[in-house]
Amino acid sequence: MTDRGNILVIGKSGVGKSTLINAVFGEECAETGWGMTGTTKELRIHEGNGELRFRLIDTIGFEPSFLKEHQAISAVAKWSKKSVKEGQEEKVIHAIWYCIEGTSSKLFERDISSMIKATKIWKTVPVIAVITKSYSEEYQRNNIEMVQMAFDRKKNFHNRLKAIVPVVAAPFRINQNIIVPPSGIMRLIDVTNDLMHEGLKAGKTDIENYKLKRRRALAQSVVAVSATTGTVVGAIPVPFADALILSPLEIAEVDGIACIYGINKNEESSRFFNSIVEVGTVSVAAKTVISALKAVPGINLGASVLNALIAGGIITAIGEGSIYAFEQIYLGNKSTSDIDWVKKLMESRLSSQLVNKLVALAGQISYQKDKKIAQIILDAFKMPRA
Repeated sequence: MTDRGNILVIGKSGVGKSTLINAVFGEECAETGWGMTGTTKELRIHEGNGELRFRLIDTIGFEPSFLKEHQAISAVAKWSKKSVKEGQEEKVIHAIWYCIEGTSSKLFERDISSMIKATKIWKTVPVIAVITKSYSEEYQRNNIEMVQMAFDRKKNFHNRLKAIVPVVAAPFRINQNIIVPPSGIMRLIDVTNDLMHEGLKAGKTDIENYKLKRRRALAQSVVAVSATTGTVVGAIPVPFADALILSPLEIAEVDGIACIYGINKNEESSRFFNSIVEVGTVSVAAKTVISALKAVPGINLGASVLNALIAGGIITAIGEGSIYAFEQIYLGNKSTSDIDWVKKLMESRLSSQLVNKLVALAGQISYQKDKKIAQIILDAFKMPRA
């Protein structure tokens, strides 16, 4: 018997299957893209880096036209039959992720029927309904109810639906002050492992270590989006050191990272969150950096470039500090009552170390103006891609 389970990832074209796979494995193993047709043209088995005890099988997305939908159903059905006939245990399906786009707010009986037809050979395999692009709690509640009602109508199939998991696979920027962080990925991993045969379950320690790494990577993706936004917002013709234009972005960044680590906002944690932002107030840190830059000979940056550099650097430093702080809470080493600790932590992140980094980057940017400032900052702070 194979030591790893196989999950069939199925759904309409464009629903976000490939993005979901990349988010779970933490690497660009599945191609994603925009366009009029689906990205995945054939079934592909994604192993990931081996830290999870299951593979993900990306399927051809169901296209709007009847012919293309039929072709997709046939492709999955034929692949399944062939794997069974040839006795390839590594291709036996142990669970199905049925992906439904949360923004559509519709799930037709025909959609479920297509999934059932494509996977009819796997008559007892449990199904997890994954609601992708679940950007708000209200939509999540409505979509969970919608999915449950739709499956309840399938009298001979509804008992195979074992869980409904809303997810956001990648950071989504609504505007410059609102970023929806990734969510639901860890719960999806947990639910999937629980549905695997006991012999296929990963050890608790291995799974927790893997999930911690994924939380960290997802949090870093929020910092990357925030830093890029910060450089754009920061490059404005106002006295930057006295501006509070980045405060909403700082708050959104900190809230998003906390959400990824499962830390809810209440009366006590709000003080903790606010302490991070207070220490990272742009006006205070910016004045220190500007003074340091002025003292360095040979650095001659335009106001907009200077502002963008400072904004991106401060946002990145706040993000890095927040990741470390919330990770310590997640691990149980600290609590949200440790206000003095987090203040000292953030002060260290925004001290001479930050100034020295930005001074070095100022010289680099002055000679390489064609490069994107945000990417230079992220590279300098060694923020890996999620």
